[in-house]
Amino acid sequence: MQLDLLVERFKKKDPSAFETLYGMYSQNICGVINTIVKNDGVAQEICQDVFVKIWNNSDSYNSSKGRFFTWILNIARNAAIDEIRSRSYKNQKKNLSADFFVGILESREEEHVSVDTSGLKKLIKTLKHKCVQIIELLYFRGYTQKEAAEELEIPIGTVKTRNRSCISQLRENMESK
Repeated sequence: MQLDLLVERFKKKDPSAFETLYGMYSQNICGVINTIVKNDGVAQEICQDVFVKIWNNSDSYNSSKGRFFTWILNIARNAAIDEIRSRSYKNQKKNLSADFFVGILESREEEHVSVDTSGLKKLIKTLKHKCVQIIELLYFRGYTQKEAAEELEIPIGTVKTRNRSCISQLRENMESK
């Protein structure tokens, strides 16, 4: 089925269209969320919340402003960032046992595999190292622009400029694929 027709049915609150879109996108959305929050259970909860939110706000999607997947991805990313900035999440992280950190490298590899399924990893690898750094910090780790500037020890204006140019370059790479 053509995506545009499916999205139109979704916007008209067609449950089968929602179910189809959920099947198409939930795994990738969950993977991106998990890359930010680094907790499978929390990522699953946020993913469910994101899909409820897009269902309740389906009329706010505007195809002239971007792709449907990008719209969902932005909502998911914002929800994940909100979660890691929340007080309860920070308190939970302070109380983690040492067992949590055992095997963290293996779980990071698994996270990258789920994100790779959407093709993002391949597209990002085509960018310059400074772009990869900015995108990693801002979009996958949930840093603010100020935090990214501090981490990279560069002015915040440089972070903003690089972010804009890197995202533009990423868009160009996506369109040429």
